[in-house]
Amino acid sequence: MASIVKTLRVVADPNRLRILLLLKGEELSVAELQEILAMGQSTISTHLSQLKQAGLVEDRRTGKSNLYRIAPSGGGPLDEIFGRAKKEIPEAAQDQAAMRRVLRKRRDKMRAFFDSVAGRLGKDYVPGKSWKSLAEALLRLMPPLVVADLGAGEGAFALLLAQRAKKVIAVDSSARMIEVGRELAARHGVKNVDYRMGDMEEIPIGDGEVDLVFFSQSLHHALHPERALAEAARILVSGGRIVILDLLRHRFEEARELYADEWLGFSEAELETMLQNAGFANIETTIVDKELETPQFQTLLAVGDKKN
Repeated sequence: MASIVKTLRVVADPNRLRILLLLKGEELSVAELQEILAMGQSTISTHLSQLKQAGLVEDRRTGKSNLYRIAPSGGGPLDEIFGRAKKEIPEAAQDQAAMRRVLRKRRDKMRAFFDSVAGRLGKDYVPGKSWKSLAEALLRLMPPLVVADLGAGEGAFALLLAQRAKKVIAVDSSARMIEVGRELAARHGVKNVDYRMGDMEEIPIGDGEVDLVFFSQSLHHALHPERALAEAARILVSGGRIVILDLLRHRFEEARELYADEWLGFSEAELETMLQNAGFANIETTIVDKELETPQFQTLLAVGDKKN
């Protein structure tokens, strides 16, 4: 971090403080900051450049743009300044409300994609979806269980689980996906699947209601994967199990536009760390499949138990 004098000089500007308050709670792009703050791109970029030079902000590349966030060294002594700034900067509360609207738009864009492909996901290609990887996960199930399938889509896997589970709660943020899932269940006479509309980061299930939580190629669609895992821990019984099938970290940037991917997969170390932070133990990670065709997506399986 830069000298305290330089740091204080940088944060003395009210607009840079407004940016810091926003980035303290969320990763945002320049375009999103423009929309929230009603400032020009060059002004936002100049402020961000100065904040980066002071070591207060860092960025990461995502698709065609960068997302900015508070640097790990950007808190500490400045936390008190942030606390006072929330009260003294008149626009702070309005900025937070505008940020929530921007994040809703981000989620709505993802939901729109899944609404558009509802009813044909089994026919169209989806990276990482393979029967081999699903079978690997099924081997780790101990029926009969109450299972939560998060980011369930049309519920194809939920219907498979329902053959042996006590009950499956299939959660998805797309209303159209839920509708198609219910139609499929009715068509096949499956009565122990409960379809619920909701977000992975705010799961519509009570505390400790399920024995097993399953993410099948859905965690990389979460805006905040760590929050989704914390929610998974909340709804699990003590000692309950989590199973995750997702893409191993890759560099196929086109996936963001083609499949509405928020994250380009995860490394084994990243997933293990997030699971530990969410309160899971006995964590195992395994690469269970590699596709032959370019870009050769690899499927990562992770399992863990909620700590007692």
